[in-house]
Order: sequence, then structure tokens, then C-alpha cells
Amino acid sequence: MFEGLRDRIDAVRERIEAAAAREGRRTEDIQLLAVTKVFPVDAILEGYAAGLRDFGENYVQEFEGKAPAVSGLAGARFHLIGHLQSNKSKKAAELFQTIHTVDSVKLARRLNEAGAPLDVYVEVKLSHEETKAGAGPAEVAGIVEAVRGLGNLRVLGLMTVPPWSEDAEASRPYFAKLREMAAGFGLAGLSMGMSNDMEVAIEEGATCVRVGTALFGRRVKV
Repeated sequence: MFEGLRDRIDAVRERIEAAAAREGRRTEDIQLLAVTKVFPVDAILEGYAAGLRDFGENYVQEFEGKAPAVSGLAGARFHLIGHLQSNKSKKAAELFQTIHTVDSVKLARRLNEAGAPLDVYVEVKLSHEETKAGAGPAEVAGIVEAVRGLGNLRVLGLMTVPPWSEDAEASRPYFAKLREMAAGFGLAGLSMGMSNDMEVAIEEGATCVRVGTALFGRRVKV
């Protein structure tokens, strides 16, 4: 279904390597998260066969439908990168190993109560766009502190989604700000950067880039 996927994976990895080399960073310190939201389960299966191991989904309900077909993929890790309502936290904790969108103490506590060990990022809203989710910068310290006190959660770092722009450089101030914030909390993880601006994100310290279009093409929403 995804013709040329291996070549596109190689091309994305080359982009990651080049950006890392410019900053003297190790490529193995940057996780390639393949975003398979809105694509059929074949995107995960074919991506796994081509060597991908980390997959990002936006919706709990959508991935719940895919989960039976991918539950046997040894070493595959599934990440929730879309907004999570607290009433879906238990199901999310069952389905995913990493949640990138913790944006409140309430949600963190709900995830912890689900009982499964989870890696999490605190999502930070750095733009003024109403459509963007995430905690405000002033709220982040309280959320990070709360997560650190919850036995089932391990906070990896911070996550953000800058305003969309054709110009990748427009994302740089947002990525730089997230890096500064994470350093202030002693957090190493930075989930930031997508197909169009991953190089800028890596130059600013990204440890996880969320890539969909460059791997699987444009999504066709149904």
C-alpha cells in the first residue's frame, strides 16, 4: 500500500543524521516517531516491517480499533500524541506506552490511577492559537512536580506544537523556548518537530521528532 516506504524512511533518517551532525549530536539520541494517525493499520504493519518501532496516534478510539492487529509486534511502542480527555485516560493507559499530551494535574492523576507504568511528556502551549492544546507556561511547573510524585508515571520531558508555517525557521523560537523551559526543570526530553521542520527542531535539541507526511504521504481524512 505504501510504495517506496523504505526509501522514504531512509530519506527521513538521512535528514535527521544531517541535522544532528551540524550540532555535534548523536543520531541515536533522536527518536523517530512515525505518525500513523488517520492511516489504516497497514501503515503500522508496513512501517514495522521496514524497521520502524515507534508509532504515534492522535485518537484513543481510532487506535483501539487498530490495536488487535498490532499487539503481536515485538518491540513496537505506541505513543499518544493527540489531546487526551481525562475520561479516556484508563483506556489510553491500556493502549499506549507513552503519552505526549499531559496538560493538567488532573489528567496526570487519572493516568496514574489506571495502574500501568507510563512515560509521559507535559504538553506546553507556547502559541496563542485557540486550536492548540497544552498547558500554559505558568502551569508547567506544577504539572511536572505532580507527575514526579506519581508512582506509575515517568516524566520524560516537554512537548509542543508550534503554529503551522511553510517556513521551518518560524518554528525555531518555539523550539528554543521549550528547550529553555525543559532545562529549567532538569528534563532532557523534547518532543517537537514534524515533517516540515524536524531539522530546526533537532538543531534546538529535539529528542523525539513526530513524522507522518514525509513517511506516509498526505493523509486523506474520511
